Amino acid sequence: MEAQPPKGRTTGIVAYITIVGALIAITMNMEPKHAFARFHIRQAFGIHLLFHAFAILNNLWFNAFGFAGLYLAYFILWIYGFMGALNGKKQEVPLVGSYFQKWFTFIN
Repeated sequence: MEAQPPKGRTTGIVAYITIVGALIAITMNMEPKHAFARFHIRQAFGIHLLFHAFAILNNLWFNAFGFAGLYLAYFILWIYGFMGALNGKKQEVPLVGSYFQKWFTFIN
């Protein structure tokens, strides 16, 4: 017998599809609330927000290597989080995942 996917899995997956997807996922998780979805919404929202913040900073001090590193880091964190949501696991993204869970407590 197969294990059932966690409740809110679809919402968690949607959160990783751009920052707009994270905002849509927040509204999708308003009722009913699922802990799995909330966990992944916080992770995805943090990844997207961090990417945009560093992209703006890097744009001010243009550095081609900085952009390459930014996109590489974003892609690695995004894949890690997205695969966790697909596989039904609550695994924090490396280095910053625990901070996202603390900082974005307003996401219920």
